[in-house]
Amino acid sequence: MKSHKSLSTRQLLLAIFVLAVFAGISIFLFTYKHDEKKYTHISSQVFYDEMLSSTLNMHYTLAYPENFGIHNYEAILPCYSAKGYLRSQAATENVLASLKKLDPEKLSDEDAYSYRLLTRSLDNSLRMSSYAYYEEPLSPSSGMQSQLPILLAEYTFRCKQDVTDYLSLLNQTDEYFASLLRYEKEKAAAGLLMPASSLEKVKKQCDTIVSKDELEQGTHFLQSTFRERVQLLCDSDVLTSEEAEKFCAQNDRLLKTVLQPAYEALADGLFLLEDENIQLAGLASKPRGTEYYQYLVRSETGSYRSIDEIKELLSEAFHREYESIHTLTTENPDIFHYLSNEEADFFPYDNADDMLRDLQIRMQDDFPSLPTDNSGSAETSDRQSVSGQYPSVCVKTVSSSLEKYCAPAFYLTAPLDDTDNNVIYINEKNSPTGLELYTTLAHEGYPGHLYQTVYSNRTFLNNGENNVRQVLWYGGYLEGWALYVEFISYDYAADLMKERNQNMDSLYIELEKHNRSLQLCLYSLLDIMIHYENASYSQVAQVLEKFGIENSSAVKAIYTYIAEEPCNYLKYYLGYLEILELQKQAKALWGTSYTDYAFHKFYLDCGPSDFTSLLERLEPESETERKNEFAFLSALSKITCSSAVSPSTTACIIF
Repeated sequence: MKSHKSLSTRQLLLAIFVLAVFAGISIFLFTYKHDEKKYTHISSQVFYDEMLSSTLNMHYTLAYPENFGIHNYEAILPCYSAKGYLRSQAATENVLASLKKLDPEKLSDEDAYSYRLLTRSLDNSLRMSSYAYYEEPLSPSSGMQSQLPILLAEYTFRCKQDVTDYLSLLNQTDEYFASLLRYEKEKAAAGLLMPASSLEKVKKQCDTIVSKDELEQGTHFLQSTFRERVQLLCDSDVLTSEEAEKFCAQNDRLLKTVLQPAYEALADGLFLLEDENIQLAGLASKPRGTEYYQYLVRSETGSYRSIDEIKELLSEAFHREYESIHTLTTENPDIFHYLSNEEADFFPYDNADDMLRDLQIRMQDDFPSLPTDNSGSAETSDRQSVSGQYPSVCVKTVSSSLEKYCAPAFYLTAPLDDTDNNVIYINEKNSPTGLELYTTLAHEGYPGHLYQTVYSNRTFLNNGENNVRQVLWYGGYLEGWALYVEFISYDYAADLMKERNQNMDSLYIELEKHNRSLQLCLYSLLDIMIHYENASYSQVAQVLEKFGIENSSAVKAIYTYIAEEPCNYLKYYLGYLEILELQKQAKALWGTSYTDYAFHKFYLDCGPSDFTSLLERLEPESETERKNEFAFLSALSKITCSSAVSPSTTACIIF
């Protein structure tokens, strides 16, 4: 009897132990599910709120919003207001507070990564929001006065509602520009207005981008592109000819009675704000300007390094490029004679299609193939066939009325769910040809922005990534990549010359590569000097003089652009250097298994991110941690298998 009683006690203790374990497991799983559901709810709301707050942003993010649960919405072109700014700040605080109540370790790997990105992004946005009037939406080089017409001209019409949405947005442009003027007036009251020279440039843009003469003649690009897009809907029987005529008439009316007067009113308002006493200077000249600049660098580049660390990184790169140029010219003294007799037409390709095709062929061994459009599937081969496998790209020229105000080239990002059609704009004012056009197309197309965007979008859809990542922007990741592959394209071009036995041309291309890198590095250092160290025009001129740039107009142009566009060069060049640093870490961690192909795949698979998060994701778990985790799960499995539990309970602990 004693023996039987003793056995029952052991059984009872075992049963209690098993129940305790399963109680713990149930709580464990409940908290995991709770945090996952909570994060899904919060992140989804952030995504929907962002999409619904700006129809223009939504249209360039989603081709078919109904497939993402967005059915009924009002076409909105968001306007600035001080109250709205405060509401947005409060909303960011609330979202961030809710996120920080969650435990990222209880999320799936992908959700934990997006959680990390989202919290870091919102935290930096919140810090920057305390500098209410430091942002410049009407920048002479990249302001909305020059960007909005391009976005309107490329607003894709896939259905009738797209046309009505477009016309509704066009009808709101007067309120939109009025709100920007109101913002500039508040900036002036805060002592943070642009100098008169910058305002004058913006005013001239407003006077010329949408002119009365072109509109009256029916030749403005916003008229011609609208007619072309509507005609395509007619050709596919989405619209009748009567509907098309009605829409074209409405577009003409809104351009003449809303958009053009809106530009005119903005120009007049800016003219009245001009103050000749305000001189062009960097952010460091403004109260708290250096603090703002640090957050701006972080926001624009995705680098969390201190300014001193960034300067050190730039200085090392500068000396490295300088030494490369010195070595190349010392070992090849004939190159100076070549440079003095250089012919512009040495490059074998003279049109964009041939150049893009050559780039697609040469990149195959270095970069992963594009995923397919089908959710959950990808190309089965490790290398991508050129024929028919790349999405179409249309290379267009910038309208003559925008040539003075646009970048030399740019790519309009494809929506998440429509990556088959892509547009690259070339500014013929700069007339890029030969090598310059080749490397520009690499930057904007393959393996640059176009390739990276299509790769990321298709990967996101196929893997079911959290949609909140579509509202996070990482300039350093994007522009750093484009510059990184642009430098690779110089190597491709040099290889092309060697294949044709044009060895001196190959050396020239290598020299051009190092020269461009050195120049961008110098401008990035000047960005820090101007905006963080408060360097004056004369100090910048002295630096440029040391590198042979003595022409006063050239010096003024360089200083003016950097002063008006803080962090722009850093977005490119620091992003590029951060990729090189990430690459170094990958080589150290992966050892003999490292390949450029594998690194590029890692970078692209992660998708747009800040560089701190990329570095954290690069570092693998230690073997010890994985063994401990496996041992714990194995032991847990043995307990559940040896106990009398229901099949449903057993199933819930299979990981």
